[in-house]
Amino acid sequence: MQSPGTALRMDAQTFREALEHIPTLRTLLLRYALVHHGQVARTAACNGRHHTDQRLARWLLMAHDRASGDGFPMTHEFLSMMLGVRRAGITVAAGQLQKAGFIHYERGRIEITDRPGLESAACECYGVVRRAQDQLLGLPPGARAVYRR
Repeated sequence: MQSPGTALRMDAQTFREALEHIPTLRTLLLRYALVHHGQVARTAACNGRHHTDQRLARWLLMAHDRASGDGFPMTHEFLSMMLGVRRAGITVAAGQLQKAGFIHYERGRIEITDRPGLESAACECYGVVRRAQDQLLGLPPGARAVYRR
């Protein structure tokens, strides 16, 4: 886990039995694996192609999708590790996003203040992965999933 929250677990044997007895669970997990594989491949390409501020916006949108609110703990050091750039690069990129009014950050906490603006600052990779995710996980076209708890 990369941020605070609740996680569930089960032993491997119980998991295998659930996959055998609940076909929809197996289908959903296979779709999730496909979405995750696509996201990993897209991220690898994105890291070599897009500017740090665009990649940071993409990453923050993905974190926001999974967060329980608009604010969440996130350090520049952690973001630099996740994006494969120096911490100073994150400071510059986050400063640009904050100056534009899309985020507010201080002392290891980031708040999304203008999600549409942040989406406009992100590279196209966020939208591509998000649409594939929504489609493969069964959302109707145009619907917006809420991944927050």
